[in-house]
Amino acid sequence: MTTPVVSIAYHSGFGHTAVLAEAVRAGAAEAGATVHLIRVDEITDAQWELLDGSDAIVFGSPTYMGTASGAFHQFAEASSKRWFADAWQDKLAAGFTNSGSKSGDKLHTLQFFQTLAGQHGMTWVNLGLKPGWNTSEASENDINRLGFFSGAAAQTHNDLGPEGVHKADIATAEHLGRRVATTARTFVLGKAAA
Repeated sequence: MTTPVVSIAYHSGFGHTAVLAEAVRAGAAEAGATVHLIRVDEITDAQWELLDGSDAIVFGSPTYMGTASGAFHQFAEASSKRWFADAWQDKLAAGFTNSGSKSGDKLHTLQFFQTLAGQHGMTWVNLGLKPGWNTSEASENDINRLGFFSGAAAQTHNDLGPEGVHKADIATAEHLGRRVATTARTFVLGKAAA
């Protein structure tokens, strides 16, 4: 059995995005991946090497002022050293984000992640879920309750701490982790067969 390596490169300003990172980790581990959690605002040389050795990198950040956090942008700029060396070429990528509003321009953050992945020559893994909570009989407790397709998006009220991250959003992030790990396994097996 092939064990894919998935790294989660994330920033969390107040702990909410860390809850989602842990959910992505749990989902990927449940699907059989080796998983590394890497806080980009504390990244070490050894952790950069973990990213270089990963089959998939999942990007995560809160959405602040319509985009990823400043700390995540610093990480993205620092990844240019990897770009020059094609170190992340043909890896898989995915993303997740959280904000205080239902929309909060989270799509822009996910698109920023997609562009970063594209610059590195990575292949984007979308959420692969139909939207929840979009009929009169649906519930805010549905998985993918915010209806994003590009990645996992969460909404947490500004006056709640990390314990206030919505359970459906945690389940959505877990789903993303499983999907990335399963897709990475297929890619690893395909490379081995080629």
